[in-house]
Amino acid sequence: MNFMRKVEGETLVDSEAPVRRGWTKRIVMLSVPMILIAAGLFFWLTSGRTVTTDNAQVVAHVVNVSPEISGRITDVYVTENQPVKKGDLLYRIDPEPFRIALMQAEAALGTSRLQISEMQSGYSSKIADIGAKVSDLDLARENFERQKELLNRGFTTRVRFDEARAQLAAAESQRAVAAADAQTAQAMLGRSGNSGHPQVEAAQAAVAKARLDVTRTEVRAPIDGVAAQTDRLAPGAMAMQMLGNVSIVGGGAPWIEANFKETQLAKIRPGQRAEIKIDAIPGRIFKAHVTGIGAGTGSEFSVLPAQNATGNWVKVTQRVPVRLKFDEQLGEAIVSGWSAHVTVQVKD
Repeated sequence: MNFMRKVEGETLVDSEAPVRRGWTKRIVMLSVPMILIAAGLFFWLTSGRTVTTDNAQVVAHVVNVSPEISGRITDVYVTENQPVKKGDLLYRIDPEPFRIALMQAEAALGTSRLQISEMQSGYSSKIADIGAKVSDLDLARENFERQKELLNRGFTTRVRFDEARAQLAAAESQRAVAAADAQTAQAMLGRSGNSGHPQVEAAQAAVAKARLDVTRTEVRAPIDGVAAQTDRLAPGAMAMQMLGNVSIVGGGAPWIEANFKETQLAKIRPGQRAEIKIDAIPGRIFKAHVTGIGAGTGSEFSVLPAQNATGNWVKVTQRVPVRLKFDEQLGEAIVSGWSAHVTVQVKD
């Protein structure tokens, strides 16, 4: 076969074309195995240096705000996705019932103090009565001793002696009764007086509780963050005690919770570097590091954990949560629950 080429109107035979075509075939034939060898060498050198998972998500603190009292909502000061600071007023519960309760508690405290004052006066009266009964007892004892001496000398009758002895016994009895009454009054009064009496302290506690309930009618943000699920707040709606009706998402830097397979955990250690790719932020790679490995698998903390001893258990590779912390300040607004892809460098 002749290879022809035309140069300036003349036809010449090209003798170098078969040589070039042969070298091209050799280069192609050699390049394919070289590429495969290089790729295999690359994967061999880099294999085992990282572990990855796409079962990961962004997690942030979520505080479910619930009122500490029950009542009707009168005012709402927050809207959906509104940034809030710790202490900002979210909504207000009707304070009038609690103010009335505070007034009643303060009145009960005043009544208790008045009752204790009366008890103090009664105790003082009992103490004075004891003094009077002691004087009567001394006089009766002197009269008894006098009648006894006169009887021995024969200057009085037996009747008068018996009367003096009866008067002495009555005086001793009256003194004992007065002492018992004073002890009873002292026991009811207590040793700490007016301010420390249990009845007064109970009334003071009721006043403090009522005053605290008045302050609790203003529900404020417990942390910095973003308000969520505020649609449940509406003037006129009932707020139930300890039943959440608004959430605050935030309260610090978010983190990553990656659920690695149990077969991948042998090489993962706290402190290892990692790269995070968030699905909602394409093209951005975040630097992070491992801060801890969960103490149990996800199934252990589920509502219905697996019962492996029932006899019908099928072995399934479990996943263990691994927490990672971002190494950089996040400029973007990160949403809790976003999906992420995590790559942990288990070998440097």
